[in-house]
Parts: sequence; C-alpha cells; structure tokens
Amino acid sequence: MPTVYLCSEQIRVLTESMFKRLRKWVVTRFFGPSRQRARLVSKDGRCNIEFGNVEAQSRFIFFVDIWTTVLDLKWRYKMTIFITAFLGSWFFFGLLWYAVAYIHKDLPEFHPSPNHTPCVENINGLTSAFLFSLETQVTIGYGFRCVTEQCATAIFLLIFQSILGVVVNSFMCGAILAKISRPKKRAKTITFSKNAVISKRGGKLCLLIRVANLRKSLLIGSHIYGKLLKTTVTPEGETIILDQININFVVDAGNENLFFISPLTIYHVIDHNSPFFHMAAETLIQQDFELVVFLDGTVESTSATCQVRTSYVPEEVLWGYRFAPIVSKTKEGKYRVDFHNFSKTVEVETPHCAMCLYNEKDARARMKRGYDNPNFILSEVNETDDTKM
Repeated sequence: MPTVYLCSEQIRVLTESMFKRLRKWVVTRFFGPSRQRARLVSKDGRCNIEFGNVEAQSRFIFFVDIWTTVLDLKWRYKMTIFITAFLGSWFFFGLLWYAVAYIHKDLPEFHPSPNHTPCVENINGLTSAFLFSLETQVTIGYGFRCVTEQCATAIFLLIFQSILGVVVNSFMCGAILAKISRPKKRAKTITFSKNAVISKRGGKLCLLIRVANLRKSLLIGSHIYGKLLKTTVTPEGETIILDQININFVVDAGNENLFFISPLTIYHVIDHNSPFFHMAAETLIQQDFELVVFLDGTVESTSATCQVRTSYVPEEVLWGYRFAPIVSKTKEGKYRVDFHNFSKTVEVETPHCAMCLYNEKDARARMKRGYDNPNFILSEVNETDDTKM
C-alpha cells in the first residue's frame, strides 16, 4: 500500500476540525437539552409573556374593544361564542313569543274559542315558539306560523328581533371572515432558517440568517430588522431585564423594499458597534441573549400589512458555518429552489472572534504602509579598521 505523508499544516487543520466537532457534540449532548433558555418569542413568532395583577378596570377595556377581543380569541372559543350567540338569541326570543301567546291566551290549554284570532298562528307551546323565533331571525319563512295584525305587541317584537338578528349575523359572520382573512395567516408562509450562522462575507465577519417566501405572491415594501434581548446592568446599578438593542440586517441590495421572490440571506456585520463584537466562538454558548428577527411587509393580494417573527438563542447560532447553496438553474432555463438545503450549513474557516479579524487586518495594513516597529532599538557599533597593521 502507498504511504501517505501529512504535513504539519494538514495535521493542524484536521486536529482543529476534530476538536470543533467534539466540542459541538459535547455541548449539544450534555448542555443543550438540559439547559432550557426562556424565550420571549418562540420559533413560530408567538410571544411568551403574561400579565399579572391587572386591575379590574383595565380588564373591562377588553370588553369595550369587543371586536379586537373576539378576533384574538382561539378558534375553539370563537366557535363556542358563535354557536352560543345564535342559540341564545333564538331561545331568548322563543321565550318572549311564548310569553306573548301566554298573555294573549293563544295556547291550547286556555281553550280559545273558534273565532279567536291569535297573535301568532300555530304556536302551541314552547317548542313551536322556539321554531318561530328561529324562522323569524334567519328569515327562513316556512309559511306555517305567522304574525297576525290583531296584536301590536307581536308586531313590535317581530321588528325588534329582525333588527337584532341582522346585528348578530353581521357581527359573528364578520368576525369569522376577519379571522380567516387576517394577514397573520399569510405570515405562516414566511419561514426562517432553523439556525443563524457566523462566518466571513465580503471580507467581514457577519451573522447570517436565511428567510424564504413560500408563495409566489410578493410582500410589498418588505423591511427586515432585529432586536437583541439581554439582561443588562446600568452604571447606576439598575438591572434591566429584556433590554433591547437594535440589530441592523441587510442584504446586498439594502434592507427595505426587498425583491422577495426567492430565498434571501440577510446578514448583520459584526463591527465595533455590534453587540456581537466582543463575543468569540468559545464564549458564544455561555452568553445569555435572544435575537429576535422581524420582517414587515404588505400582502400583495389584500394590501394588508403583516409581520413575521422568529428568535435565536446562543445554542442556535453556529460559529464558523455558512448556508449551503439553495438556488440553481435548470436546463429549461427556470430557476429552481431546493428547500432540502434551506437550513443546511457547511463548515468554513472563520476567525474565532471579530476582534481577531480586525486586528489581523490592521496588522496587514501597517505592513503595507511600512510602519516602523516602536520596540526596535538601534545600537551603535564601533567600526574597526581591518587594514590597520
């Protein structure tokens, strides 16, 4: 068999690669599952927050803004209110129709005379009164039961139930339609990569995230930005939980009015003004922060604005990786997006900290400019005349 010789540089590269893989496995195996970090925003954009000790007057505001309250309800509660509103109104007015028939002595137990004209024809009990209430409110009109002109109370009750029935129908059907057509559902078709990565891009150390639009319809006027949430202590000694720091994300064409037809890789440049500048590959997993990413845009088909959110904790930020290619061109001339590689990452050579990268650049710049070494001391040497005999 041929003998394979490895140079010292290749051995060093292989050793560093094996060490990185071993460190990642140890962190994931022993620290990843057991260390549960509290999230303000879940991966699908829901906010993990609760309000305690809210005053009764503040709670009453939710009933004042009943429209928004109903829209924000979950489907099971909304359908319960929907069914209860209709059944309750039918049964309530059924009782009123039964009371009208009872007061006017139209029921069979009163043995009305053959020439007696009832307020409502063919109401014989509570069940028939409930059926007449249902027919009146939903305007079915079978024609078997009807109001006569002999009773003003019945005519007034018929008008009142018809008006109230239109209000109930409009509110409940409008709430269902608004719930279905909310732009929040459009946001479900915007997806972010499972992990964020840190690697070099354009000669700069950047934090990169991939985002994709699963629909062919565009988001108009899209704008993307981020917030870094962490606990900070002010110089005055005040501890601020969930302190927010702006994180600027850009693509090669800017961060506004994105042409969001294919997946985009957005990145944040880790410079001296970035909160990630003093972090390193070895200390990233020990940090306590949450990176929340927002994407705002207008739905092209409905002109409604929507917002997509996701978050990343330190365990979900991979240092020294980049995203695998996802867009290719077919033989037919079409562009194909392979979502199998959407969250796939590839390990690349990356400086272990931003400060090291900038120090290396500064050192190279000084060498090109020919800076003198300030620690270099020139000592005088006495010359001797070798020709002197």
